[in-house]
Amino acid sequence: MKEQKRFPDLETERLTLRNVSNKDIDFIFQLFSNQKVCEYLYDEELYTERKEAIEFVEWNSNPEEKGYNRWVLTAKNDHYRQIGTCGYDYWDRTNNIAEIGYDLWHEYWGQGYMREALIVAIESGFNNMGLNRINAYVALENTKSIKLLERIGFTNEGIYRDKHLFRGKYYDHYSFSLLKREWNQL
Repeated sequence: MKEQKRFPDLETERLTLRNVSNKDIDFIFQLFSNQKVCEYLYDEELYTERKEAIEFVEWNSNPEEKGYNRWVLTAKNDHYRQIGTCGYDYWDRTNNIAEIGYDLWHEYWGQGYMREALIVAIESGFNNMGLNRINAYVALENTKSIKLLERIGFTNEGIYRDKHLFRGKYYDHYSFSLLKREWNQL
């Protein structure tokens, strides 16, 4: 009997979510070297070299083995163009907790794509990974991301002080969570 995948490819009405691969290197470089996309990502500098994208893809390869992943979001109505990523990190298998992260190419902001992607990713986390709690951390100034998390049922638990040291300054983040029992009630 084949074991159930914890990080399967996913599909929504308008998107496919597939685990990142070598064919995504140029897109990953474009995404994480863009100042607008990375405005509130205080955990890493903008990419300046293609090798950084290669390292990102390598880091996120073999998710079934490693226990973390990054899906590339592709838009079905735009010839399956890569438009963003989302995925899980920091999987605490003892307590069934993981952190979700996401980013989207700026031309697609405000069109509901990330909401659509997060809903299917959350379903997968609860059903395929056996999560009970999903964490998300958002820079205090990132109002669009804050509103998105609140709309899909995350609870703002307060401020995680000095979460990231970035360019010599510490940045606070809101700490959001979503519990499986809350998700099942939505």
